[in-house]
Amino acid sequence: MPRKSRIESASDRHAAPGGTAAVDRALSLLAAYRAGDDGLSLAEFAQRTQLYKSTVLRLLASLEHAGLVQRRDDGRYGLGPELARLHSLYAATFSLEAVVMPVLHALVAATGESAAYHVRQPRPGQTPDWARLCLYRVDSPQVLRDHVRPGDLLPADRGAGARVLIAFGPGPLPAGDRALYEEIRTQGYCARVGDRNPELAGISAPAFHADGSLAGAVTLTMPAHRYDAAAIPAVREAAAKLSGRV
Repeated sequence: MPRKSRIESASDRHAAPGGTAAVDRALSLLAAYRAGDDGLSLAEFAQRTQLYKSTVLRLLASLEHAGLVQRRDDGRYGLGPELARLHSLYAATFSLEAVVMPVLHALVAATGESAAYHVRQPRPGQTPDWARLCLYRVDSPQVLRDHVRPGDLLPADRGAGARVLIAFGPGPLPAGDRALYEEIRTQGYCARVGDRNPELAGISAPAFHADGSLAGAVTLTMPAHRYDAAAIPAVREAAAKLSGRV
């Protein structure tokens, strides 16, 4: 009978309800890879998953047989070619709109305010070298609201969405506002009243790619007099739902 680990494994902590333990454990090995890893040793798998080495070895044999990992000459295991095939199928059928829009609709339904998904739009040779693009937007049902449309370019240095794209994006933080952006990073969101327009307020939180890099910002906007900090958790939850899916 397999020994019971004294330490709860990653697969135990994130077990699928009604799922199969062996599958959860195998998937935890794939989840152990981090950005920059070109291969993991048996000891590294065991340390990151809190599974016994003997268990890891059996699971790796199955993953290798399926082409999901491949054993290197140095004994470490890298990701296998089957993942590339699956990624190509996923990329061919993936629709960012189908992922983002339901989350924005739910956020508007929960708050009654307008919700948008903003990304950095490169502008080579210009200063700054990017603008804030409103990629998707769902309007508030209320008559009084701001009127930004999908495809609009917004300032890269003002507004809650811009602040989030700066705080969590690539590149150094602006020296003059470093304390502000460090605070945004620490709290995980930005809430501003009158930042882009004196009559508007916004709450924004970052959504991340699977590798941890910034994907975009989920932003809730409303007239300044309707600003309500109680909406902050809903914005953060919406951004968290998109993280790893965009």
